[in-house]
Amino acid sequence: MSTERKTYMKFGVATAVIVVLLGYLAYTGVQDSKSYYVTIGELRKMGDSAYTKRLRVAGNVQPGSIKRAGTHVQFVLMEQTELLSVDYTGTEAPPDTFKDDSQALADGSFGRDGVFHAKALQAKCASKYAPQQPGNQMQAAPVKDTTQTQSGAQSAVASN
Repeated sequence: MSTERKTYMKFGVATAVIVVLLGYLAYTGVQDSKSYYVTIGELRKMGDSAYTKRLRVAGNVQPGSIKRAGTHVQFVLMEQTELLSVDYTGTEAPPDTFKDDSQALADGSFGRDGVFHAKALQAKCASKYAPQQPGNQMQAAPVKDTTQTQSGAQSAVASN
C-alpha cells in the first residue's frame, strides 16, 4: 500500500469516527430533550412506562394545595375528578401567575411514590387570557395636534 493511500485511509477512518460520534450525540440529545404531553388520566393508565419517560402534565392548581419553601413547591393538579401531587424542585421560583385555580404545566417525571417530580413549571392566569367583557373595551387616547411657530415656519407636533 502506498503512503498516499495510507494517508487517505487514515483521514477516511477519522472522518467516519467523527460522523458516527456526532450522530450518536444528536440521537441522545433528542432522546433526552423529548417529552410526552399527557393528561392526568392518561398518566394513570400508562403503567410502568410512566416511570421511564419525561412527561408534561397539565391541569388546574387545587385551591389551598400550594406549599412553598424557596424555589421548592408542592401542590396538587386537578383535571375533572383526577388529582396529581406535584413536587417542583426547579432552579427558578414559580411564575407570578402560579396561584390557586390557575392552569399549570409541569415538566418532569412520574415517580413510583405516586408523585410527579417536576423540573420545570409553567402557569397562566385564566382571567388574563379571557376575552374582554362588553363595555370594558379600552378606548384609544385622542391625538392632539398643536401648531408651533419657529422662525416663521409652522410644524405640527403630535403628542400622545
